[in-house]
Amino acid sequence: MNILETINTPVGSYAPDFELPGIDNQVHHLSRYLEKFRAVGVISMCNHCPYVKSYLEKLKNIQAEFAAEGFTLIGMNASATQQITENLDQMKAFAQSHQLNFPYLLDSTQDVTRSFGANKTPMAFLVDNNGIVQYKGKIDNYPQEASSLGEDYLKNAIACLFSGQAINLAETEAVGTSLIWRN
Repeated sequence: MNILETINTPVGSYAPDFELPGIDNQVHHLSRYLEKFRAVGVISMCNHCPYVKSYLEKLKNIQAEFAAEGFTLIGMNASATQQITENLDQMKAFAQSHQLNFPYLLDSTQDVTRSFGANKTPMAFLVDNNGIVQYKGKIDNYPQEASSLGEDYLKNAIACLFSGQAINLAETEAVGTSLIWRN
């Protein structure tokens, strides 16, 4: 495992713009999403992570719950350089088999993922339509439970952002599988 310095974009600063290929064979730009949506949730994820798999239904529910209010999730995979299960074709198959309702992008250089400061999968970043990171960290505090009486950090941050309230907990420590950086 290689440990590289991440840029670690802090809450309150501009999110790194990106230009990444998606499973839909299109190139996706954060700036274009910010023109269309009130907020974007960027999720560092991959096909092989058991934590990501346990969160897929929750992520799809978050997308469905907030889409009408001008929100979209974007899955970003930076594991393709290390895992044979992470190429674009396998990402397409993964998205189809799990019926993802949000874009899934490939960060083959890992540059965007490092710029965000992701160190685990999954890790969430909530970006407002001005491009400012408003929340970063874990999705909730009950990763192995389908539904529980816990803290829904990402959902609460989205709700606060849309209602014009301050986000009470703007950063949490992500829990999941550590990212492995390419050489």
